[in-house]
Amino acid sequence: MLTSRVIPCLDCRDGRVVKGVQFQGLRDAGDPVELAARYEAEGADELVILDVSATPQGRANQTDTIKRVRKVLSIPLTVGGGVRTSDDAKRLLDAGADKVGVNTAAVLDPALLTKLAERFGRQCIVIAIDAARTEPPETNPTRKRGATAAIVSSQPTSWHVVIRSGEDRRPLDAIEWARNSTHLGAGEILLTSWDRDGTKAGYDFDLLRAVSSAVTVPVIASGGAAGPQHLIEALQAGADAVLAASIFHDGHYTVRQVKEALAKAGFRVRDDTVTF
Repeated sequence: MLTSRVIPCLDCRDGRVVKGVQFQGLRDAGDPVELAARYEAEGADELVILDVSATPQGRANQTDTIKRVRKVLSIPLTVGGGVRTSDDAKRLLDAGADKVGVNTAAVLDPALLTKLAERFGRQCIVIAIDAARTEPPETNPTRKRGATAAIVSSQPTSWHVVIRSGEDRRPLDAIEWARNSTHLGAGEILLTSWDRDGTKAGYDFDLLRAVSSAVTVPVIASGGAAGPQHLIEALQAGADAVLAASIFHDGHYTVRQVKEALAKAGFRVRDDTVTF
């Protein structure tokens, strides 16, 4: 049985770690090198760095930050933000990334995933999917005199893909896109609930179950964790790994505390830093 991975995420802008809610209202959360070193020492299985301003500003990822982090990091590193071409991906891999994440550019040009997989191997390619719930269409309510009838919809829950760091919501079904992206070459999915990002309201477990049942590649849960119980529930919903930011950056929990909670809940974790 594979271990359940715990992955801290560093959203970076201008060489600093930032955090917000639904990709907005970003606040400073520290130095990426210091945080990376701390999280590895606490037992993190991997690290994700996302340049949250690269795509909106139309520039490439800041490779100098990646190089600085790589000097203190020995665990796997996934980097995303501003990847538009295979040469962009190569720059990140050359700077020290083990895997590259792509979101906006793949939605605009799905063939990019195939190009990346053919050049670097699908094990290096992570499709980052930001998904927002859609409002179900209203049916015509049946009203009775003196009473207000509820508006009921028989439509199942669905999610649309969000790109450009939350600025652009596309009429693209997130479940179908998850399935298609893996057929095109993505070897892993970083699945973020736009609705839950930074809210500490818990992951979107319905979304996790829907995507996990639709694909055969590993799925990383992201967006909304407030504590170990949310991570446990994400794994129970089908996630292969759990990603969190605020709970670690704000000092509410250490990676070690989270992994101990997962182990007590019956999940297998890399246990070199976990006490039972």
